[in-house]
Amino acid sequence: MVARIGTVAFQGVEVVDVDVQVQATSGMPRFLVVGLADKAVGESRERVTSALTALGLSLPPKRIVVNLAPADLVKEGSHYDLPIALALMAEMGVLPADALSTHVALGELSLDGRINPVAGVLPAAIHASACGLGLICPAAQGGEAAWAPDIDILAPRDLVALVNHIKGTQVLAQPEAALAESGTSIPDLAEIKGQESAKRALEIAAAGNHNLLMTGPPGSGKSMLAQRLPGLLPPLSPAEALEVSMIHSVAGTLEEGKLLRHRPFRDPHHSASLPSLVGGGHRAKPGELSLAHHGVLFLDELPEFARATLESLRQPMETGRVSIARANAHVTYPARVQLVAAMNPCRCGHLDDPAVACSKAPRCGQDYQARISGPLFDRIDLHVDVPAVSAADLALPPPAEGSAEVAVRVARARERQAARNVAVEGGIEGRSLTNAELDGQHLENCAAPDNEGRSLLQEAANRMKLSARGYHRVLRVARTLADLEDCDGVRRLHVAEALGYRRMMAAMA
Repeated sequence: MVARIGTVAFQGVEVVDVDVQVQATSGMPRFLVVGLADKAVGESRERVTSALTALGLSLPPKRIVVNLAPADLVKEGSHYDLPIALALMAEMGVLPADALSTHVALGELSLDGRINPVAGVLPAAIHASACGLGLICPAAQGGEAAWAPDIDILAPRDLVALVNHIKGTQVLAQPEAALAESGTSIPDLAEIKGQESAKRALEIAAAGNHNLLMTGPPGSGKSMLAQRLPGLLPPLSPAEALEVSMIHSVAGTLEEGKLLRHRPFRDPHHSASLPSLVGGGHRAKPGELSLAHHGVLFLDELPEFARATLESLRQPMETGRVSIARANAHVTYPARVQLVAAMNPCRCGHLDDPAVACSKAPRCGQDYQARISGPLFDRIDLHVDVPAVSAADLALPPPAEGSAEVAVRVARARERQAARNVAVEGGIEGRSLTNAELDGQHLENCAAPDNEGRSLLQEAANRMKLSARGYHRVLRVARTLADLEDCDGVRRLHVAEALGYRRMMAAMA
């Protein structure tokens, strides 16, 4: 007899079925786990044995073989503990075998039989629902699994409660879907005095989902501005919230199993390695780029990042996904992010101030900015200077307009984009396009300027040596400026302002 129960393996956010098979035969007492199991899975035999001992059960003096099929798929993680224990109890006759055939199980076992949280419960629940199966998961993550539609969920705290439920002596209640708290402490834009041009650029970036680079001396407020961008963005749609939460679930960062409702804001330190930023490592986990999906990735002190790390951002910024290639796996994570970066003009930070600049100016500024490649600069729509704030600005009263007022304008601009781009594109995978994502003929249809604007753009493109990518990004920004002013067409003044945000590229050329 072979007892079996279903569980899952993860390839990125994709879910693969795994069949856990347990057989006890005569022979020398042994406990073997086969099927390309990593060290965490191999150690499950010790956790399972101790957990069963806590229930008053001892393993039979037989040769016990646990097979994780398909055998050519690498099995990683501790979530195989629970299905192995359940299949083993069915093989021992403690549980009826047919009770396990209708559920997918995942969970890590403590030595005392408690079931601990694991990564990937949300995508596993959605997969089980699509297959018409139920899910057995840790109690702490029942609210996470409950977001899957039409699914029977068993979320016990320990093995005793699960065994009692299967035998009918106890009933486990269905968990309720959990949602993250709405009250988040996002800083308000009204706290920043001065920097009106930078605030304008921040509003444009929020309205069109454009990438933004802020350059200025230390203490000018670049980081403060970036931290206030999430307060200007519209909330996640239900589909976006589910997609973002699935990535965080696979990464094991979904707090208390609650579905996210706010756009992520990730700000890795400039010492971050390439795998930590784009994803990878031994188990090909999602990196900061994917954890910021549908949100903001803020890179402070941009030139201080390793050159290879920054160059790895170029392809995901265009495609909206990260592909991690390994010898035994090829994993793809979504990575549609809004990049916001900040940098000093030079190493000392005071290139434009002769009173405090170093003696190596302007050469030090040229060398410092050369750490960032031209192709990466070219992928950033908005380049804005953030000058030092004077003492007179700090003495002024707080601005009358804060994040709430700007967010209203941003929401109206986004609504215009959603209505127009759905009509043109029909949506991509049920999702409306923002202006920053328009391309090809759709960009020409939506963002074609009037005759005066086109003449200005062509003349500026020749003088500024704009690339084809830069040319199109100017059109996208101009379209966003028109949306903020509730204009149907793109005019010359919109093109002129959009060109102003490319001046850093002109200086580099």
